[in-house]
Amino acid sequence: KSKQKKNKTKEDPNLPAYENPPSWIPPQERRDNPQYNNNLITFLPRTVSIKRTGNQPLGFNIRGGKKDEYGVYVSKVLKGSDADKLGLKSGDKILKVNNTSFEDIGHDEAVSLLQKSDDLQLEVRYFPYGFNLQQERIGLV
Repeated sequence: KSKQKKNKTKEDPNLPAYENPPSWIPPQERRDNPQYNNNLITFLPRTVSIKRTGNQPLGFNIRGGKKDEYGVYVSKVLKGSDADKLGLKSGDKILKVNNTSFEDIGHDEAVSLLQKSDDLQLEVRYFPYGFNLQQERIGLV
């Protein structure tokens, strides 16, 4: 007799827990639903150039970093600031600053890099999904 092994799969402890996909939105309801956006240009990376003088504030706050696993995000933009006028928004993931990757950087290091330069070239991508996951993880939602 041949023994058949049962196919048992072990969950990898390094992988995040499974998340159910968002609920289905019927096509006829998508145009007016705030949770649906089919304008893909909104989600493409873009460059925002901010120049400041002296101790002028950046005009935005950040949240996240390496320990939060979801990256560094713009969490708040001050209304009327240069950052606001240039289109930076809450939910923008910071990918690079002056060609320094922000993909695997700690929060304190990110703040330091942002504060030490008067001429910032930020590569950002609007990614509300990751931003919301981060807020849930730290208990803001």
